[in-house]
Amino acid sequence: MNSFERLLNEDRRLVILRLLAEDPGYRLNVYVLRPSLEAMGHTVSHDKIETDLAWLAEQGLVTVEHASCVTVGKLTPRGADVAAGRVTTPGVKRPEPEA
Repeated sequence: MNSFERLLNEDRRLVILRLLAEDPGYRLNVYVLRPSLEAMGHTVSHDKIETDLAWLAEQGLVTVEHASCVTVGKLTPRGADVAAGRVTTPGVKRPEPEA
């Protein structure tokens, strides 16, 4: 994996965590995540989002549920810490400080 691809992966994973953190229930399905990621500059396939959710689940940052054949990601407390920059995790970009 080249450094640009690694940067895209890390940023996309951070964006997913931040989107989940913004939802009142801390959970979103892939059909909501896909256009939200696209609005943030990440045009990716449905499969890529599911792969990212599975990877984030392996790191303990989200849980993954399947409801009526729809994949739903839910933020964990550790994932919320990573999204806010209180904790770092290799493979997820650290948020930039707010101006």
